[in-house]
Amino acid sequence: MNKTVLCMKWGNLYSSDYVNVLYNAAKRNITGDFRFICLTDKNDGININVETYPIPDIGLEPDHWHHGAWPKISIFKENLYDLTGHALFIDLDTFIMGSIDEFFNFAPNAISVIDVGPWGKDTLAHERVVGTGIFCFEIGKYSHFVSNLQNNLNTLVNQHELEQVYVQEICENIEFWPEPWVISYKRSLRQPIGKDLIFSPTKPGPQTKVIAFHGKPRPIDLVTKGFYNRDRFPHFLLRSVDWARDYWLQNGGSL
Repeated sequence: MNKTVLCMKWGNLYSSDYVNVLYNAAKRNITGDFRFICLTDKNDGININVETYPIPDIGLEPDHWHHGAWPKISIFKENLYDLTGHALFIDLDTFIMGSIDEFFNFAPNAISVIDVGPWGKDTLAHERVVGTGIFCFEIGKYSHFVSNLQNNLNTLVNQHELEQVYVQEICENIEFWPEPWVISYKRSLRQPIGKDLIFSPTKPGPQTKVIAFHGKPRPIDLVTKGFYNRDRFPHFLLRSVDWARDYWLQNGGSL
């Protein structure tokens, strides 16, 4: 099957390093040929092996680009450049730690997503919540996500706040990645308050394929050194994290 990886970069929150590291990590962990595509408003510094295209214009207002990741909805448009088949979308603040071949055909008739609520709990004991940090979908199949949003833009944005909440409401066929394919850095690896002053974050186990970062800290905060707050108070991280630094540098990131 054709394998396509998509990511998206806009504004200045993430540098081109994030795109390049994600590309190299994907290359290490995908068997055979694949296309790696970044939809972006600025392609400076991005690896020449990454295909770059403008983020499709779906009529978003300036504020929608800074709150709720609403530009992601544009990848569901009916004609997304020359792309066909299934694609795996991955947020830039993601570490690929193992093979992701299985992600492409896990649930071909559905959208496969992260379960984000609450992380680290028994998935049978809580209501599952859609997260769009890494998801697989059939290109063009869900174009009504775009048209519905365009017809009710401000109402839907105000109602849902986050694009992933909107996806959960409008999508009728959702599957969640198996545990422990995708884990949360915050909820699975970060040390408790107090211990994080002494001990480094836990190293992910061999079954982990993807580490999802959401909010602070961001991946670069684990990679660089510095005596300052790396997360919401009172969490602190006083030094770089060896395994995160190794991942970043091995995949072409700069310091």
